[in-house]
Amino acid sequence: MSGNNPSEMLKEIKSKRALMINCANTKGFTSEETIRYSQELDVLINEYQKASQQLSIPNEEIKLAFNQMIMIWPKVCV
Repeated sequence: MSGNNPSEMLKEIKSKRALMINCANTKGFTSEETIRYSQELDVLINEYQKASQQLSIPNEEIKLAFNQMIMIWPKVCV
């Protein structure tokens, strides 16, 4: 993680999201690798949200990225 620099954190979130989507498209939504990327993305998003609250930075961009992720992620019954 890039400390509390919101710009760098957003870059990491976007990069991890792209890895997850690519992996899901090639290996499937329930592959271990896709799930690992998804979990890592969750951690990055949570860290970004915490940093944003501490710095009082609006997080509209991360909300948009999260909403886009929800739209492409199918509901999987486990």
